[in-house]
Amino acid sequence: MTHLVKASPETCAWGYFDATLEPALEIQSGETVTIETVSGGPDHLPAEGSGMYIPPELLDIHAHSPRQEPGHILTGPVAVKGARPGHVLEVQILDVKLRQDWGWNIIRPLAGTLPDDFQTGRTEIIPLDLDAMTGRMSWGLELPLKPFFGVMGVAPPPNWGRISTIQPRVHGGNLDNKELVAGSTLFLPVQAEGALFSCGDGHGVQGDGEVCVTAIETALEGSFRLTVREDLTFTYPRAETPTHLITMGMHEDLDRCAEMALRDMIAWITDRTALSREDAYMLCSLAGDLRITQTVNGNKGVHMMMETALVPEKQG
Repeated sequence: MTHLVKASPETCAWGYFDATLEPALEIQSGETVTIETVSGGPDHLPAEGSGMYIPPELLDIHAHSPRQEPGHILTGPVAVKGARPGHVLEVQILDVKLRQDWGWNIIRPLAGTLPDDFQTGRTEIIPLDLDAMTGRMSWGLELPLKPFFGVMGVAPPPNWGRISTIQPRVHGGNLDNKELVAGSTLFLPVQAEGALFSCGDGHGVQGDGEVCVTAIETALEGSFRLTVREDLTFTYPRAETPTHLITMGMHEDLDRCAEMALRDMIAWITDRTALSREDAYMLCSLAGDLRITQTVNGNKGVHMMMETALVPEKQG
């Protein structure tokens, strides 16, 4: 069975995660849900008369759902029956679709990877061709689109209270990992009863780093199969693509991020195989790729990618 959660003032939280939020929907483990999202505030809209499609629910949210924390508009949460702390929520990303024919990008003084270099702010509206799957840049480049959700997360631990969507943490959130397109799977350690999965921050395309603060921000529709995994002991977000295992580190210090992602990959390899920690460490040096996920969210991100074929699971 496939469920649907539309974006609306009743189903969207602007700027925050909170374990006390009432679910927009509750599903059984293993069921599929399609979630519609919107993106941006009143300052991120096309000019009146542009002819571009603005989802009416975005304007409704602007009018009736004031931003509670600095951050993104999230749709959800979706509760999964039986999920509780100690479990892992497996999020299979089945499909990701564009919902509008434009996106936006901003440069903001005192923000981004070069906060002191660009003192004139700019908001750029970028037309999107949904058939060709390209974004037309102002200088004429037709940039191929690879849509994904910048934010996918479960509720944080209840004792954290309400937190901004900006900083990625153990619950996932603003991962901004461009590898998490349709066909990939995200694993999120459950922090609260029901898991309470939300998503938003739709990206048309993004480079590793997301250096000027945003990607092509846009409205997306995603289809997800949400499964409670009691057999996994992951304590930090991980992911799989059709070809790679991915571990992640989030911290203010990029060195710490790299250490976190590397340590978790070593642990994953030794769990999957008969390799020693020393062998796994060496393999990471020879075949693992450390990549900067993003450098703009307070907690920066590094992810390590390892070809799955190099670490086949042990039998028995």
